[in-house]
Amino acid sequence: MSAERDGGVDDQVRRVRLPADRRTPAAARALVRSVLAEAGLDELLNEALLLTTELSTNAVEHARTELDIEVVADESGLTVTVSDFAVGPIDDVTARPRNDLTDISQVSERGRGLLLVDHFASRWGTTHQASGKGVWFRLDRKSDTDPDDRPAEPGGSALPPAAPSVPRPVAPSAPSAGAMSALMQTTPDPYADDPLPTFAADLLVRVGDMVGAAGGAVRLDRGDGAGGQLLARYGRQPRPGDELLRVPLTVHRPYAGELELDAAPSGYARPLAALVAERLSLHLENDRLRRADLRRQTWLTFLAEASELLAQSLDVDLTMALVPQLVVPRLGQWCAVHTVDEWGRLRLAAAIHADEAQLPELHKMLQDESTDSVQARLRETVRGPGQVPIGPPLDGIAVPLVARGQRLGTLAVGRHQRHRHDPDEIAVLEDVARRAALAIENARIHDERRRVAQTLQKSLLPPVLPVVDGIGFAAEYVPTGDAADVGGDFYDLVPLTDDRWLVAVGDVSGKGVQAATVTGLVRNVLRVLAGDGRPLPEALARLNGTLVERGGGRYCTLALAAVRREPTGHLHVALHLAGHDRPLKLGGDGRAAFVGAGGTALGLLDSIASPVAEVRLAPGDALVFYTDGVTERRRGRELFGLDRLREAATPLAGYSAEVVAARLRSAVIGFSVESPRDDIAILVLRNDALV
Repeated sequence: MSAERDGGVDDQVRRVRLPADRRTPAAARALVRSVLAEAGLDELLNEALLLTTELSTNAVEHARTELDIEVVADESGLTVTVSDFAVGPIDDVTARPRNDLTDISQVSERGRGLLLVDHFASRWGTTHQASGKGVWFRLDRKSDTDPDDRPAEPGGSALPPAAPSVPRPVAPSAPSAGAMSALMQTTPDPYADDPLPTFAADLLVRVGDMVGAAGGAVRLDRGDGAGGQLLARYGRQPRPGDELLRVPLTVHRPYAGELELDAAPSGYARPLAALVAERLSLHLENDRLRRADLRRQTWLTFLAEASELLAQSLDVDLTMALVPQLVVPRLGQWCAVHTVDEWGRLRLAAAIHADEAQLPELHKMLQDESTDSVQARLRETVRGPGQVPIGPPLDGIAVPLVARGQRLGTLAVGRHQRHRHDPDEIAVLEDVARRAALAIENARIHDERRRVAQTLQKSLLPPVLPVVDGIGFAAEYVPTGDAADVGGDFYDLVPLTDDRWLVAVGDVSGKGVQAATVTGLVRNVLRVLAGDGRPLPEALARLNGTLVERGGGRYCTLALAAVRREPTGHLHVALHLAGHDRPLKLGGDGRAAFVGAGGTALGLLDSIASPVAEVRLAPGDALVFYTDGVTERRRGRELFGLDRLREAATPLAGYSAEVVAARLRSAVIGFSVESPRDDIAILVLRNDALV
């Protein structure tokens, strides 16, 4: 029998087609529950769910076809129709007036559902169409139920009021606005550290109740090498062979995820699942962007720290050894730095592995030069414009080290154990390679400057001091803390005629190549004039004229001492000071005093004054020459000064020139923990004649 029915303007109508699935009763219950909630018919919930379960279960078990479920709610009650597409009669069941003592064990199993319908429904009936058959029931509110409205014939086909004469096909029904709104009301906790798992679980519970899902899960792969992880779960695990409702999450790479519901796929459940997936996708995309932003900030911090560490080193070998330590393990399992020599050959400069036990094997593979070896890929990297992949077993990438247009070598990095390098990591590696190459190039330039400075500095000092019978000479020289700069301090010993010696200690203003040029000019001019036998006052005057003309505005302080032996064993010293500090005379008896008279520095004025001081050194006496790097050695605001120099020299009376020079150097250097800011030059002249 067919039933005709229609709803009024204010009726709540839902139509859903469900598959012949064991989970269909749960989906049907969820549909009825949502309609009752929207219509405010909560008092009919228990009976409606019971009867819906019975009818949908019978249809699934016996008809084994798809089901059309229609739910109509109005102010007075609820009507539910369950139709299948199996052709055949509905079992006859004797329907009696409602009786709580009815023994349904006497009814066939296939007819018990109709007996329950007859027992609880206000009215019920059947529908018959060419495509199938169905059963409907009506539940009225208790205040609206009229006992006389029950069907006169037990098991008859009484019709609900206002039913149409022609049955309408059931069309898939979209979820109601109330159901959609309920899913939209769930939001993540803004104060939680990681609100997504709780948010996903809340959404799963809500949508699971709405569609009658036995379970559900949200799986997410963040692309971090950990694979797909369970973000949230609801209910029980799905049974093998069940068709699940799956909706992919719309997120951007590297994220990928899926919403899974253990529910019968239907036109009612799919839109709700899609809405949940869309809401999850939106918040997951926000999470991806937040994590990407944090990760980029982390990488920027890492690059800044790496640049700072690389900039602190001006040693080539130390810089190359530092690069792999910065990379491992943050950017890979292993790292190797190769440099290119002048012949274009690769040389392993530094390598490191997260597992130290694997380091010997890594070195062995890196040194292999066969056709398919790592060396072949590295040579390709040196020639190529960008990164080159390295195949198994090392498995990684190599990027060139390029600084100021010059290819210095390669940086090779092995991939992580769990995942390959993502685009962000590759970009960071390329940035590290650029910074490392620049640091290596800067260290090379500094190393070259240091070698040039050392070579030039050595050329401004005598290679060895002469050995003279009865006269002891000793010198100590400490360059400034920046070994790449050439200082202006110098000393020299020039042999004169008649068994005499010229001692020179000077200091040219400034540092660098220009100061070194002036220093060389002073030494050469002084040697030429002294070799020509010029008197010292005349030599100083000519040297001053040369500096005024060619010194480039630089000046020089100079201490000159002409030393000759006396028959008595004493040493006669004619001392000229051109703006230089007075030397310290250290007597053999322990007395120390500064001697000499100050004169005019060279290169400042057209004419100079250079008074001579006569100093006699008895056997055992010493004369200590020094530059201002000694007296101006700083410890905070405190200077080493002349007094400390005298105090340091007094206990050294009687010692050889070598000991006096070395001890004074140690005292000056130990005065401060800082590197010298100025060159330190000490020259000791001692009378070693035997008494």
